[in-house]
Amino acid sequence: MEYYAHSGESGGCEYWHRLATHLQDTGARAADFLEPAGMANIGRTAGLLHDLGKYTREFQARLNGGRRVNHSTAGAKVAIERYGQKLGRMLAFCVAGHHAGLADGVDGNRITALTDRLKEEVPRLDPVWEREIELPQLEPPPLKPRDIETAGFCAAFLIRMMFSALVDADYLDTEAYYAKLEGKHQPRGQYPLLRDISQRLDVYLKALMSDVKASEINDLRQEVLCHARSKADLPPGLFSLTVPTGGGKTLTSLAFALDHAVRHGLERIIYVIPYTSIIDQTASVFRCALSENKNDQVDFIIEHHSAFDEDNISNREAKEKLSLAMENWDAPIIVTTSVQFFESLFANRSSRCRKLHNITNSVVILDEAQTLPLKFLRPCVTALDELARNWRTSIVLCTATQPALRTAEDEFHGGLTGLREIAPDPKRLYQRLRRTCIHQQGYMDDTQLATRLREFPQALCIVNKRRHARELYESIRDAEGAAHLTTLMCAHHRREILNTVKRHLKDGAPVRLVATSLIEAGVDVDFPVVWRAEAGLESIIQAAGRCNREGKASIGDVFVFKPAEGEGRKPPGDIPQLAGAAREVMRLHEDPASLDAIRAYFQLVYWTKDKQLDAEDILAKIHERSDTLDFPFETIARKFRLIETEMVPIIIPYPVENDNGVVRCLLEKLERAEYTGRIARRLQPYTVQVPRDVRNKLCSAGAVRVVRKECFAEQFAVLENFELYSSEVGLTWDEPEFRRSEGLVY
Repeated sequence: MEYYAHSGESGGCEYWHRLATHLQDTGARAADFLEPAGMANIGRTAGLLHDLGKYTREFQARLNGGRRVNHSTAGAKVAIERYGQKLGRMLAFCVAGHHAGLADGVDGNRITALTDRLKEEVPRLDPVWEREIELPQLEPPPLKPRDIETAGFCAAFLIRMMFSALVDADYLDTEAYYAKLEGKHQPRGQYPLLRDISQRLDVYLKALMSDVKASEINDLRQEVLCHARSKADLPPGLFSLTVPTGGGKTLTSLAFALDHAVRHGLERIIYVIPYTSIIDQTASVFRCALSENKNDQVDFIIEHHSAFDEDNISNREAKEKLSLAMENWDAPIIVTTSVQFFESLFANRSSRCRKLHNITNSVVILDEAQTLPLKFLRPCVTALDELARNWRTSIVLCTATQPALRTAEDEFHGGLTGLREIAPDPKRLYQRLRRTCIHQQGYMDDTQLATRLREFPQALCIVNKRRHARELYESIRDAEGAAHLTTLMCAHHRREILNTVKRHLKDGAPVRLVATSLIEAGVDVDFPVVWRAEAGLESIIQAAGRCNREGKASIGDVFVFKPAEGEGRKPPGDIPQLAGAAREVMRLHEDPASLDAIRAYFQLVYWTKDKQLDAEDILAKIHERSDTLDFPFETIARKFRLIETEMVPIIIPYPVENDNGVVRCLLEKLERAEYTGRIARRLQPYTVQVPRDVRNKLCSAGAVRVVRKECFAEQFAVLENFELYSSEVGLTWDEPEFRRSEGLVY
């Protein structure tokens, strides 16, 4: 009897996907994925075992329209029979979960626990599988835990990487089969080499240096760039790039990463940004630097921030799952967010985990590293250390306000060791690049703020809440050059506003911008004066980086104020506590932006938070299961949420008054598409993230429409009531049924 993995939609079974071929090809792909870490045979074995349960008459009947069959458990059982309770159990987690996701070892939640899965009765395997599939001998994985406390974390991380390699290999092999069956071209993987990309950057930087005017700041930027690139020969591991705001960190970090990757045979650059609001700007900077001409699409740079409800695809059939499958980070340069990066490292669903193996053998740049989430700081730091220690990944902590995360020097328990600085003499840089003076202004209500903003033709005010920013903007909207920036605008809209702001600043025209903290990280604007609502010292210093950035004045003024309280004004998260630590450090240090003040601030914050740096006891949950390997993967994935309120995207047909725009074209393609990956990539700059209950409310009111729910679940929700989107303040949802009267006239 011939056994098959997948059936074609038409034609006889001679066109079906042979099971032995699928297992062998999936194993080969997974082996390639784990080869850089020295674990190719472990990946191969996972691939060979994952669909072993299809060697049954019951599953073959399923391919002919029969009932659903559990085909994942059989391979998990064989894994333990062949490889024992250690390595075999690791493989069993991956094989049993390659559709539903990594389960808890015991006491399962939505997914049946692995221990219970292994007790289930499953259809009997045809012994023919042992003639068609040869399982390799396996050696213990070559991993070195940092210490006894992290031995369990090291093992759990290995399981995640095995799972990722298996899931992605399975997706890709299935995709290749259906593409061949349907006679379709597969565009995957046709990217330029990092060596060629590095040469493009060299050409750009040479032209850039010849064009910029000579100045102390530009000379220092060139010095930082050259010094960092000179460190590229250092062995892969942990690095820091500590440079004041305006010191050219973005291109310097990219140049170091490319040089370092080329010298050591690393495969990609992953640039991690704290906010979705600036991801498109950073990607645009990279595309400009790496394009060969104006018409160059530079499609080897992938932006990945919107999840588009990836987790809803686990129960689909093979071909259906392909239509919903999202990013696997196979491109040479990935620009993503902290939320996407770290939540994926602790996720359990196949859709979120399939990209993890591509972090191996790469350079990860953490832009604005000080924004690592306090609630999960210890698990995040442990994960970064594990990537550098065992997965041939170089980590670059890139920031003007370097967090105090070193084990010895900063007395951070379980922190980083061997962190190498690639900037030239950071203390000297900070002294030479000091361009602002930070003043504590005390209490200021909105009337006082509005008055001060009107006094200056060019001014920036940053507050902690979107509602406050909107209300403050509305109080000055009649002032010349008044502008507003919020995450309730889609990225394309924000980019247009920022381009206008930059043009006005350059031309000396009035511009009075009110924004939230989204403008603080990586946004290249240069205001003569800045007001900043009380926050952590790192936020204040980042705000100062938007003041006198190019050193046009001898000194720029940054005023830190305590805002008026009121409905919707309570600072979010840890901001009140961080603001208190900032006040204490500013009281003790004459220059709060100095390296000594920054270090003192972070040490105070971390000492105060202490056990709250792993608020959900993620590390303890893993450590207590290190002997049995019964790790609670599903529980950890549910607990590890950087944003407590679940956020989902709404696609904005921006500009809403244009029926022939880019979004309209993409949505028309979506109505006919089988696979959504490329369309989803292009739609990301036109999305706004909102709480799930808000999107549900908008859908119920008819203000938002879900596109082809029967095919894509709820991944793609599009704004239909354009009256809810304003060119001044973005998306509003207080009255989802609202429509202007003139819009109702026929």
